[in-house]
Amino acid sequence: MTENFTQSKLDRCISCGYCLPACPTYQLTGAEESSPRGRITLMRAVQEGRMEKENLLAESGFCLGCRACEPVCPAGVEYGVLLEEMREILWQGKNRPLIVRGLFLLVKSRWRVRKLGLFSHTARPRSAKSDIHLMLGCFERVLFPHVSRTVADIAPEISVSLNQGCCGALHAHNGELELGRKMAVKLGEDLPGTILTTAGGCAAHLSANIGRERVKEFSEWWMQKEVLLSKIQQSGATIRVGFQDSCHLRNGLGIFKEPRILLRQISNYVEIPNASGCCGAAGSYSLLQKKNSRRVVAQKVNDIKSLNLDYVATVNPGCTRQLATALKRSGLKTRVVHISELVALAAR
Repeated sequence: MTENFTQSKLDRCISCGYCLPACPTYQLTGAEESSPRGRITLMRAVQEGRMEKENLLAESGFCLGCRACEPVCPAGVEYGVLLEEMREILWQGKNRPLIVRGLFLLVKSRWRVRKLGLFSHTARPRSAKSDIHLMLGCFERVLFPHVSRTVADIAPEISVSLNQGCCGALHAHNGELELGRKMAVKLGEDLPGTILTTAGGCAAHLSANIGRERVKEFSEWWMQKEVLLSKIQQSGATIRVGFQDSCHLRNGLGIFKEPRILLRQISNYVEIPNASGCCGAAGSYSLLQKKNSRRVVAQKVNDIKSLNLDYVATVNPGCTRQLATALKRSGLKTRVVHISELVALAAR
């Protein structure tokens, strides 16, 4: 278990403030301690023994972990790693949220993950000639099993195995760094070759632990296929589609152009204002910080309302759930779908 922050990562922060406009929680509060720069200052105080680590608890939970600060940081601070270290140092014993404990229990072993999707109709198992394996995800196989079925339908060259566990992203983001790494390595062993994932957060975590060359997110992989797609028509008109970035996919792996290029091919694409900004799902955040999660997504809902969209496309199950719930609550008829579902419509 991590007991101290990596000093070299703390030292990289020069307190320049470029992270402030990019940080969703700083935008909500205007409080220095709720910015990446402010949190790193607090981490240094703990590291140097000037402050008790328990004083970091509130900010360790308030932070979304979206890593929007990383692309704008001139010093290259790996804030996402520092956040994971902060939670591993703090979220132990009684300090670990009950919800997190429950989620860990659900995906503790491979058979439990498989049982999660026992009654959901995910993609059927099959062995293809290529070395590309579809990752089914833990909660995605329960909440959105049709996503894996869709990908399997439009990409017959991929293999599908039901004998796969959690990738460990949940653990790494919530106080169990080493276990998260081990689970990623294990999944890499169970799914040899290239792992194709429909979850941006999982893609970033797997890439960091088993190698970028072994992991492909759906939109980047599909773009490399160079398949000719048609514009999707509904009621005699080309559909209007917006897109919400996955924070870890964009800020961790730098993937954001590919889904937009893909959507422009098949729809009347409309850029949602601040689509790169977090939607408030942020893994377990929407469960742990419901009120703040809704505050983050509220502006996004208002932006979408004014665009008259038929669909909002996503590349991460957490974003799909967050936006679908928020739009339904606001009375909007705009549908939220994974980008693969639109590709399937265009490929018909």
